[in-house]
Amino acid sequence: MRSLLIHSQLSAHAEFGGVVPELAARSHIEKLPGLVRAALREAGVVGGDLDLVAATRGPGLVGCLLVGTGLARGLAAAWDKPLVGVNHLWGHVYAARLARPDLGLPLLALVASGAHSDLVRMPAEGRFEVLGRTRDDAAGEAFDKAARTLGLGYPGGPVLDRAARRGEPARQPLPVPSLPGFDYSFSGLKTALLYRLRDLGGLDKVDGPTIDDLCAAFERSVVESLLEKLDRALDEWHVSDVVVCGGVAANTLLRRRAPEVVADRARLTIPPPLLCTDNAAMIAAAAVHAPRDPFRVDPSLSW
Repeated sequence: MRSLLIHSQLSAHAEFGGVVPELAARSHIEKLPGLVRAALREAGVVGGDLDLVAATRGPGLVGCLLVGTGLARGLAAAWDKPLVGVNHLWGHVYAARLARPDLGLPLLALVASGAHSDLVRMPAEGRFEVLGRTRDDAAGEAFDKAARTLGLGYPGGPVLDRAARRGEPARQPLPVPSLPGFDYSFSGLKTALLYRLRDLGGLDKVDGPTIDDLCAAFERSVVESLLEKLDRALDEWHVSDVVVCGGVAANTLLRRRAPEVVADRARLTIPPPLLCTDNAAMIAAAAVHAPRDPFRVDPSLSW
């Protein structure tokens, strides 16, 4: 990896408590050209040195996808290079290849992010079999909504993680969601948190340590739900490697508990936090194995 530059938009969206698509697309327009120039400069190359140009074609916000793919089309034409459209979900899995180049196949991947909680099997390069997925909110979305319920602000995942480190889940226990098969659901857990907060007298009546305990309990329920399915999948499918990836894979408890669950049944790879959140390097890693199909933006793209 010669260069990895990331422009964060968190501060621009924080006052709204979530991502505003119009602001996100506008920021892409303003920042992307400069980031490309800076990345080339940092890598010590020019466009003509590259083998191909890759960009995310989905899933994601349509405005942001159109800005990114539009720039990629222009660069590919100017540099006379092939253009590859990459599935964003593939990118999260292939981020593990950047951390462990000798990643073996077949593998199981738990992809947990703000929009996805998917458990997939990868039997060969560029092939994915979905074993289970969320039926409602994804894990990251559940963290964001829990943080909002507890008055912690946005983005919810990191702030809830920090609060949970100070808390004790046993003092405010919450149920661990579990569905038949390998699907996930976190809507009931959010309701349980809301009822627990109501029983405590509401947000105005609880003190800081109690908020920390609620964060720790909510985090524990989400993490144990995610790993319970991975645990059962490891019993059912023999794999050489396991990948835990996506933005939620930056969570402290998940990074601690995943090795305990996988144990000696397979080799576990969790990318470093910088490669868990959305980044260009993971798209480049996946581009090598992406199909050379006609380039079409698809905001609802699945595996």
